Amino acid sequence: MAVILVVEDDPDVAQLLQHTLVAGGHDVAVAVDGGAGLRSARERHPDLIVLDWMMPVKNGLEVCAELRANADFADTTIVMLSARSDAADIARARAAGADEYLTKPFRPRELRARIDALVVSQ
Repeated sequence: MAVILVVEDDPDVAQLLQHTLVAGGHDVAVAVDGGAGLRSARERHPDLIVLDWMMPVKNGLEVCAELRANADFADTTIVMLSARSDAADIARARAAGADEYLTKPFRPRELRARIDALVVSQ
């Protein structure tokens, strides 16, 4: 079981992610924006963070870069989740420090399998 933080401002997507990952046996917390996500990450020290790209307060790229600048999160797996699927967008997410890039809409079963594979490889 991994501790996973989902940072997603859309309540329906956040609920689907939480349900999907809890069904996989993970301990899941949800933050509704980038600022709350940073606070929650500092409090919980999750094994893996799923970041939505487009959020209020701080977007996923900003949050990812800020986490990567903190040595406490050097080994934390970060997954960027976005409806953006252009190669340049994926490269920007990777440059900010994302380990994986998943696109919306997603199939819950496939998302869980990819997250589970990342957790196992830690």
